[in-house]
Amino acid sequence: MQKVQINNLVRSATFFQNAGISMLFVFMPIIAKGVTESIFEIGLVVASFSFSQILSEIYFGRRSDKKGTRILFIKIGFIGCAATFGLHYFADDLTLLFLARIGAGICSGIMIPAMIAYAYESNHEKRKVASVIAFHALGWMAGIIAAGLVNDVKTIFIVSSAFFIIGFFISNKLPNIISKKELDPGTTKKIIQKNKFLFLSLLLRHIGAASVWTILPIMLMDDLGAELYQVSIVYVSNTFAAFVLMYSMANKINISNVTKFKIGIGATTFVFIGLSFITDWWMAMPFMALVGGTWAFLFIGGNFHLMDNNPRSTSTGIFSSTLSIATVVGPVVGGSLAFALGFDSVMYFAIAIILCAFAVSLKIKKEK
Repeated sequence: MQKVQINNLVRSATFFQNAGISMLFVFMPIIAKGVTESIFEIGLVVASFSFSQILSEIYFGRRSDKKGTRILFIKIGFIGCAATFGLHYFADDLTLLFLARIGAGICSGIMIPAMIAYAYESNHEKRKVASVIAFHALGWMAGIIAAGLVNDVKTIFIVSSAFFIIGFFISNKLPNIISKKELDPGTTKKIIQKNKFLFLSLLLRHIGAASVWTILPIMLMDDLGAELYQVSIVYVSNTFAAFVLMYSMANKINISNVTKFKIGIGATTFVFIGLSFITDWWMAMPFMALVGGTWAFLFIGGNFHLMDNNPRSTSTGIFSSTLSIATVVGPVVGGSLAFALGFDSVMYFAIAIILCAFAVSLKIKKEK
């Protein structure tokens, strides 16, 4: 099979994977508000998805490296997500919603590290891998647009499940690329120790970001009068900017991966400074576009630096699970602060912790 065909299949599978996830993830605070009025419980619902992803990504990312194959984990992940995301349709109380989110977190965690590693290994020209992984952002954009067009919190569960089913059929056409089996004991611990500053700065940055994403959709709708489709428009500006910059990194942005990562961490600070001053829903758009750009830099820079120098699925699994840990802590912090002190306090917290993240990222060293 030609490399162009493989790349297009990986792009398509990545697209539908992330479209399915984003439809629910972005709007989960609004969905959770339908079963509870407590902003703290909404934060716990959002956190439950990421909590279940943490162990799933670490465990299955390591299993993928041990087996030296990715396809099995990609296919199982698509099937599991189709089922668990569809089950959200029946989650009409808080307990059932918690169970559905936990199941979705486990199933998505099975395939996320394998998918990134597969994209990296399926192309010998690493500069082109960024253009393939860019469909991560394009999928998020499509999922957000689809949710806005559907404009119904029940129907989006069905559409999300359909995206995963399509992704599964596409994954059946992917060749089974066999990579070197990574069987050394203690690999996960060694990777974390070796890249501790990268993971710590990523964790701190994303705790700040996740705390804001928990309250932002509610703030836009309740405080600034936005409709569901207008919230969708705000988030589309984020994912569109991420896609454009990720795609550009294939040929036009030729700086080191470590530098990309540091730019992505540090520039995020300006996003939440700006969001703390908005007075209408549409004013959030330029700042969401900026955060999309910073995400492109840190996602590509961080993952490529790890895959260049470590066992790939294990290291990307730790990267993804670090994001998941932050998405557990962030919503709890964001929900608690918003409940006690109001929405503005969440923005100030995000600014402070991301400045700390940038200071830590400055300690990351380039590897030869």
